[in-house]
Amino acid sequence: MQAQPSSQEREFNDTALGLVSTRSFPAIVGCADMMLKSAGVVLVGYEKIGDGHCTAIVRGGIADVRLAIEAGAQTAQQFGELISSSIIPRPLPNLEAVLPIGYRLFQLSQNQGKSSLSNQAIGLLETRGFPAMVGAADAMLKAAEVYLSSYEKIGAGLCTAIIRGSVANVAVAVEAGMYEAERIGELNSVMVIPRPLDDLEQTLPVASCWIEKPQALSLPVSVKEVEKELAKLPDLAKIPVPLPQEISVPVPQE
Repeated sequence: MQAQPSSQEREFNDTALGLVSTRSFPAIVGCADMMLKSAGVVLVGYEKIGDGHCTAIVRGGIADVRLAIEAGAQTAQQFGELISSSIIPRPLPNLEAVLPIGYRLFQLSQNQGKSSLSNQAIGLLETRGFPAMVGAADAMLKAAEVYLSSYEKIGAGLCTAIIRGSVANVAVAVEAGMYEAERIGELNSVMVIPRPLDDLEQTLPVASCWIEKPQALSLPVSVKEVEKELAKLPDLAKIPVPLPQEISVPVPQE
């Protein structure tokens, strides 16, 4: 008699995994953005294995994943950065062990708060060499009203500065950063994402200074005021308590 599949196995039978790999972090973020906007998939995260290789992993229904991977691969080809793409229908649950979903779940469980840079356009500028990235980041901050969110390293000397701001300011800043990166070293790739989805934002690195953590509720009451109010209360130990008295009841005579 054949064993019936568990509920978890039935869930995995209806889904698929999609993977797109590129040689650039801005390119893989652009691919992820296109995949999320082209089909009903969830972005599991990124895997960076060194030498500039980055992979975006999405999950969803089999048809949705096929559409998403096709859109992501076309985007990577337009940038000339596509390495490979793959679709895995009906993955077994144990395959999760090699996916970056563990870190994503850890972030969500920590309830770290929301980034103050959310819902703003994203600009990514990748250089080969750290000095070129720092110089480009400085030029971008001075050229427009943008904020340096964080930076990402993927090996092979490739590092990406990530900025946030309005679409117009990000576009101006990225253009200024490109010229400075080429002057100092080697510019590898750029990307501007005007309207990032929440699922994409949750997978991008953000410096701790931009995380708005929930604050504990504090009442405007000082200790001295509390002590004064307590001093006004009577001392219960000094209040006289009347003792019970004997009551004589006349007994009627026979």
